[in-house]
Amino acid sequence: MSQIFHAFIYQPIYNALILLYNVIPGHDLGVAIILLTLFIRFLLYPVAQKQIESQKKLQELQPEIKKIQDKYKGDKEKQGRALMEFYKEKKVNPASGCLPLVIQIVFFIALYRAFIAGLNFNSGCSDLYGFVACPENINVKFFGLLDLAKPNVVLAVIAAAGQFVQTKMMMTKTPIASKKDDFTAVMNKQMLFIGPLLTLFIGLKFPAGLAIYWIVNTLFAIGQQYLVMKKPEKESVAVQ
Repeated sequence: MSQIFHAFIYQPIYNALILLYNVIPGHDLGVAIILLTLFIRFLLYPVAQKQIESQKKLQELQPEIKKIQDKYKGDKEKQGRALMEFYKEKKVNPASGCLPLVIQIVFFIALYRAFIAGLNFNSGCSDLYGFVACPENINVKFFGLLDLAKPNVVLAVIAAAGQFVQTKMMMTKTPIASKKDDFTAVMNKQMLFIGPLLTLFIGLKFPAGLAIYWIVNTLFAIGQQYLVMKKPEKESVAVQ
């Protein structure tokens, strides 16, 4: 499995990164990271849109789902059957957002490995294709100023803030329940802060090149979520 991942996911992404680095005037790794991130995001646009639309539908149905859960809270078996019938009636698959998320995680891991390999490039060109020139070294200065090989506090904070905005956008459609023991409400509140805090930690511990990727990736995701979320409600009702 690792060999398949290396040959069909990581290696193409790594070659794309080095190829972009070679052809960009000034050989700026930061610009190469941004361009490659945008390319991957456009490539995965349909997959990500499916995930966002699935989350949106489920959030719009949360009040009805909550009623079913409360009605059968004493009988988990009946509750499960009622929920399955409800999802079938509304033509919603609660697991439909999992596969797109898994695909994005796989690409993230490959991108991360490619960026780290580029940042720590030591003229080892064994993973490069024959048509990709092997650079003697990699310039890790973004626009000649920012060292991409070292953590950057400002970029880490920006990445965390972007993650917070992205998560908050997906929660605005669902009113937070007032009950303190409401599991969904508790999980929503936790995810609103856990994601950004995790992003901040990664940004403070890992090279700034990864933070740049995260910022560009998050800004793209925010824009895509905005386009999906602003669709008229009648469209959402129609697909249910």
